Amino acid sequence: MLTLDHHPSGRHFLQIPGPSPVPDRILRAMSLPTIDHRGPEFGALGLKVLAGLKQVFQTEHPVVVYPASGTGAWEAALANVCSPGDQLLMVETGHFATLWKKLAERLGLQPEFITLPGTCAQTGLPNAWRHGVPAERIAERLKADTGHAIKAVCVVHNETSTGVTSDIAAVRRAIDAAGHPALLMVDSISGLASAEFRHDAWGVDVTVSGSQKGLMLPPGISFNALSPKALAAARTATLPKAFWAWDEIVEMNQSGYWPYTPNTNLLYGLHEALDMILGQGLDVIFARHQRWAAGVRAAVQAWGLPIQCADPAVYSPVLTGVVTPEGVDADALRKLIHTRFDLSLGTGLGKVKGRMFRIGHLGDCNDLTLMAALSGCEMGLKLAGVPLAGSGVAAAIAHFAAHPAPTAG
Repeated sequence: MLTLDHHPSGRHFLQIPGPSPVPDRILRAMSLPTIDHRGPEFGALGLKVLAGLKQVFQTEHPVVVYPASGTGAWEAALANVCSPGDQLLMVETGHFATLWKKLAERLGLQPEFITLPGTCAQTGLPNAWRHGVPAERIAERLKADTGHAIKAVCVVHNETSTGVTSDIAAVRRAIDAAGHPALLMVDSISGLASAEFRHDAWGVDVTVSGSQKGLMLPPGISFNALSPKALAAARTATLPKAFWAWDEIVEMNQSGYWPYTPNTNLLYGLHEALDMILGQGLDVIFARHQRWAAGVRAAVQAWGLPIQCADPAVYSPVLTGVVTPEGVDADALRKLIHTRFDLSLGTGLGKVKGRMFRIGHLGDCNDLTLMAALSGCEMGLKLAGVPLAGSGVAAAIAHFAAHPAPTAG
């Protein structure tokens, strides 16, 4: 952790899967003087930011912005559509799916957890933490719910703890195939603006996201993207909410304002981030992340280490989880790499703590950023005495050389 008297030479390499590095352009925008959040200049800013967010979420419907972390947006999503005791169907895909379930329980809701039983023979890790959302299991459970007691299906799009990106369109098809009225609620906190996500086209009712991942901002802004069905459900839901309530926010947003004091300077940064993202084009950004991810996976495979995600069909373009050999403490390895090379890697969370580390490849990166990160990992693995099958650095170089970066147009 940096302190005021800690100034190592060179740059720090922040390769965790969020918060991601904040571009200088965004930092400069955030340094502008704060303006009156009830004045005309702010209204114009608010309208432009809200319009840009709709493009990133790929929706024609409201996107609610909170001065909060993604956890706040989790709570807002549930509080606005649920009543005390409502049943939810959730899926264990990793640490953040588990945390969302715990939050639901604390709100007095009744979440049911679908999980993939057993452990992986190769790694000894839970199968549920190496695979995506099983849409067919959701369809089976909803068909059995003939009384339609289940209020919502809640899933994580890009599970940051495991490097798995689930097929959200398949989940919507499963709900529809079951003929069930349940809402579809999706956490895309780490997926938005890095992995393809289509709120309207995929039939999502509430999408939860945050500022500190693909949007390249510091933590402190979170979002609920809404569907008309979700807005209708909010009119009859009875869980207590005041600050989180959508109705007042959506109403005031029509003129570019909020019913509370917004985090003005972070909105400056969001304005700049949206300008950068939409200027490049979402398709280019998604292709770039897929290319980076493939290069990193080529390195991990060359090392001969298992990738945390066991299904190539749902490899994440945002991060790659690397499983260390039995007996190798992944956190000790991370500490060694940080101490020696000033490189931060993501820790293993929850059920996989100490057994894996995570390489983030999202947002403000480039090929050389990732090559430096992979070099630090390879040197650290060798210093820790981990036997490697080959050079991951050489494999990544070959991949990036053979696959030119995508460009607009």
